Amino acid sequence: MRCKWCNEKNNLYIEYHDKEWGILNKEDKYLYEMLILESFQAGLSWECILNKRESFRIAFDNFDIDKIIYYDENKINELLNNKDIIRNKLKIKATINNSKIFKEIQKEYKTFYNYLRKYIKEPIYEIDKTTNKISDEISADLYKRGMRFVGSTIIYSYLQAVGLINSHDAYCFLHKKTV
Repeated sequence: MRCKWCNEKNNLYIEYHDKEWGILNKEDKYLYEMLILESFQAGLSWECILNKRESFRIAFDNFDIDKIIYYDENKINELLNNKDIIRNKLKIKATINNSKIFKEIQKEYKTFYNYLRKYIKEPIYEIDKTTNKISDEISADLYKRGMRFVGSTIIYSYLQAVGLINSHDAYCFLHKKTV
């Protein structure tokens, strides 16, 4: 069995659940992609974002941070007219801004993963939460640095997605009490 949230009629969701969600990934490229996608998810379902993930990859130059930080009004307008992604001007502008801050954090900590480890040394296991002290602290720091769409709930989901918080349900075949 899989976690209750996994729509087993959606092969993308099954693949994501089985091979990605809750599995520790330390690579900055992945951490960056997931931060963008999680920020676009605000107010929407993850399944909606997951179904558009490939379109996001194409629209956002394969999540190339060195291109995204230089997006201008022409590129913003192109994204706003792309029916295959979430066309929210605030989220698009936040992505450009957040990308610049992500790079600053990389310079400061060598990697974004090192920054995250300032708050969470080892992956933890917990279920049935949407925020915790760690997500509150990371969210507050990112917000103080100027990032947007990084509230505690978004950051908690992000930490689950990248495997720093493992929240597989007790009956799920990927359930682990310790990671």
